[in-house]
Amino acid sequence: MHAPLLDAEIYGQIRETARRFADDVIKPAAADLDRDETFPAEIYAQMGKIGLFGITVPEEHGGAGLDSFAYAAVMEELSRGYASVADQCGLVELIGTLLTRYGTPEQLRRLPDILSGKTRVAYCLTEAEAGSDLSNVRTTARETADGYVIDGGKLWIHNAPVADLGFVLASTDPAAGHRGMSIFLVDLHTPGVSRGPKEHKMGQRASQVGALSFDDVAVPREALLGPKGRGFHIMMSVLEKGRVGIASLAVGIAQAGLEAALAYARDRRQFGKPILDNQGLQWMLADMAKDIAAARALVERAALLIDHAKPATSASSMAKCFASDMAVAQTANAVQIFGGSGYIRGFEVERLYRDAKITQIYEGTNQIQRTIIARELIKNGA
Repeated sequence: MHAPLLDAEIYGQIRETARRFADDVIKPAAADLDRDETFPAEIYAQMGKIGLFGITVPEEHGGAGLDSFAYAAVMEELSRGYASVADQCGLVELIGTLLTRYGTPEQLRRLPDILSGKTRVAYCLTEAEAGSDLSNVRTTARETADGYVIDGGKLWIHNAPVADLGFVLASTDPAAGHRGMSIFLVDLHTPGVSRGPKEHKMGQRASQVGALSFDDVAVPREALLGPKGRGFHIMMSVLEKGRVGIASLAVGIAQAGLEAALAYARDRRQFGKPILDNQGLQWMLADMAKDIAAARALVERAALLIDHAKPATSASSMAKCFASDMAVAQTANAVQIFGGSGYIRGFEVERLYRDAKITQIYEGTNQIQRTIIARELIKNGA
């Protein structure tokens, strides 16, 4: 196992910062945000102010200059407070990574406003026929004398109802398939951009999702991110970090469930004694703790491989797949420990159970993750 790049004290400090923020700011607001499906605007601004955006973005570009191991810790702690807020950290992290790797000097000037929370961003990939299969993107970008004209639509885009800037995957050469795709930075207030209604989701309700439509949207040539025709490759280049982020978020949801279940089991009395004295319930808590620890270890392994520039495809897929399946199973156990109360709206574990489900779906479904793991086994051996 590779060693972390940074001193243990630094990791402890950044985890503690995120934990305090989750406990003091996020958790008290989580129930209201979930009930009202409200974008966490004030929390978003505070995260930008204290440096919880752009964990791995170099300091010269306004980020924290840390690594993926630290990013995973931040995502877990924020998700302990509320996964919808952690989602925002993950989104900005991927956008910041794209810009620092591929952005022009002019494009990089957008980063300070993104990292400070002034500019809200959206990662615009998914379409009706392009979910797991991004090679089927139908949005096009037609080259003109002045730049490009974008036509098409995107579905289920995080932040679509509130975003200022979209990173849009579009086909610049439809005949070339995934080798003919490019990425464009699109001001979402540009004429021709329209937003569909906010979707009403099962969980993570404060992380707003909606559709975006592009009707003859003119963008300058300078809107192209990286080389023309390399958009698919560029998007794929951040998927490993994205999967580590979602895996960490799932661990945070499960950890919150364990903490809530343990506290409830201490306080709840049946047959004249705390239900925590029941051995069967103790075993449920033990399984929760060991599975969370196992998921966290897989996350940390994948993060270390990324930080040491080692192949991390299989490791990141394992972490995302295992952690998300674990989060769904163990938040279900948390609900079970609460009994009837756990099934009632307003109890934290009910929300955590709903929030966990999407982690099996986004950033690549767990069926896709299993396919990737199997493919890597076949190619590289056990």
